[in-house]
Amino acid sequence: MNFPLYIAKRYLRSKSSQNAVNIINFITFLVIVIGSAALFIVLSAFAGLKTFSLSFSNTFDPDLKALPASGKVFSISPKEEEDLKNLDKIANYAKELEERAYLTYKEKSTIAFIKGIDENYRAVTGVDSTLYFGNWGDMEYNGVIGIGIYNLLGVPTNNRTPMEVLTPKPGKGSFSQQGLNAKPYNELPLVISGVYAIEENLDKKYVFAQLPMVQKLLEKDSTEVSGINFKLMEGTDPEEARNAIKNVLGNKVVVLTRREQNNTLYRMLNTENLATYLIFTLVLIIALFNVVGAIIMMILDKQQNSKTLYSLGTTIKELRRIYFIQGLLVTSFGGLIGVLIGSLLIGSQLAFGWLKITPSLAYPVEYDVMNLLIVMATIVVLGFISAKIASSRISKKLISA
Repeated sequence: MNFPLYIAKRYLRSKSSQNAVNIINFITFLVIVIGSAALFIVLSAFAGLKTFSLSFSNTFDPDLKALPASGKVFSISPKEEEDLKNLDKIANYAKELEERAYLTYKEKSTIAFIKGIDENYRAVTGVDSTLYFGNWGDMEYNGVIGIGIYNLLGVPTNNRTPMEVLTPKPGKGSFSQQGLNAKPYNELPLVISGVYAIEENLDKKYVFAQLPMVQKLLEKDSTEVSGINFKLMEGTDPEEARNAIKNVLGNKVVVLTRREQNNTLYRMLNTENLATYLIFTLVLIIALFNVVGAIIMMILDKQQNSKTLYSLGTTIKELRRIYFIQGLLVTSFGGLIGVLIGSLLIGSQLAFGWLKITPSLAYPVEYDVMNLLIVMATIVVLGFISAKIASSRISKKLISA
C-alpha cells in the first residue's frame, strides 16, 4: 500500500475540527473548479471564433493558389494549361486577373478590386454559396458586386444604366504625350446581375466580371493572369500538389496554401488565443495561491497527527509527500470537475445555441479535445508547483514544536 497516498485521501475526505479550515478548503476547491471551467470555455469560444472568422475568407480562398513571383501578372501558355489539366492531384483550376479600380454610378463612387474570373472559378472556390440575390449573369457585360458596394453606390440589378469601372491606363509617358483628348484611364460599363454577401470587409472589396473582359480593360493579352486557383483531389497532400504545380509553371510563380494566403489573419487569431490563455493562466496562478494557503492551514490543523505519524516512524519526506499528494488531488479533481462543467456548457451551446450574437446567429464555439488537455495540463502543473511549495513547510522543527 502507498502509505502517503492513503493518508492524503483520508485527509481529503475528512473534515477539520476547525470550521475556518473547512471553509478555506471549500473556497479553494470552488476557485479551482470555476477557474478551470472558465479557461476551457474561453478557449472553446476562441476556437469557435477562429473557425467562424476563417470560414469567411475560405469562401474565396482555394486549396492552393499560384501568384506571380514578381510583378502583378504572369503568363500561362496553352501547353502549361494542358499540363495542369493532366495533373492527377488537381481536380480543377481557375484563372483570375485582379486590379484595383474606381467604381462610379450616378455621382456616387468608391474604390474596390475588379476581379476577372473564368468559367471554372465558381467550381474551384465556394463563392457560389455567397450569392445574396440575383445571379452570375451570362452576358458579356454582367458583373457581381458585394452588398457593401451595392448599398454604397445604390446600383440596381439588371438596370439599363451600367456602373462604370475605371482603371489607369498602363504604360509610360505624360498625358500631354498621349494627346489633349486622350483619357488617362480605361472604362468598363457593367450591368450588375447579382450581389454577394459574406462579411463587411469582403462585401466592400470585390467586383466580379468575366476574365476576357477584365483582360481587355487592363490591356492584357489572353495568357496574362494575376493568379491561378486550384482545387485538389480528395486526400491529396498539399505539399505534393504544390511541387507538381511548380514543376509545370516554374519559378515565375509562388504557390501558397490556404493558410499561407491568410497568414496575417492566422497569426492574429493565434496571438489573440495565446494572449487570452496567458491572461486566464495568470488568474489561475493567483487563484492557486489559495491551494498553498489551504495546505499550510491543513498542516497546522493536523500538526498533532503529524507528530503521531512521525513518532510511529514516518519520515519527514513521507509527511511532505502526504500533503503534496493532497494538494495535487485537490487541484486535479477540481480541474476535472471544472472541465466537465465547461464541457456541458459548451455542449449545450452547440446543441441549443442559447447565447446569440444576432437573433439568427448563435455565438460560435468549438469543442476541441486539445483544449481539454491544455486546461488539465495547466491545472496539474500549477497544482504540482503549489503543492510542492506548501508541503515544503513540513520540517522537523515544526513537528517537534
